[in-house]
Amino acid sequence: MSGREGGKKKPLKAQKKQQKEMDEDEMAFKQKQREEQKAMKEMAAKASGKGPLASGGIKKSGKK
Repeated sequence: MSGREGGKKKPLKAQKKQQKEMDEDEMAFKQKQREEQKAMKEMAAKASGKGPLASGGIKKSGKK
């Protein structure tokens, strides 16, 4: 019996992922995604300044 036999086994090291080269279609797609993300952030910033969209109607007090 060796000292390291019990307990969890140490996982093997994963190989480094190779950086694949992107063609022009992939680069255009990523650029388009960045632009859409930027537009969504700008729209969210504009919308958040106006207040709640639905106020919930007539508010009733707890008194009868």
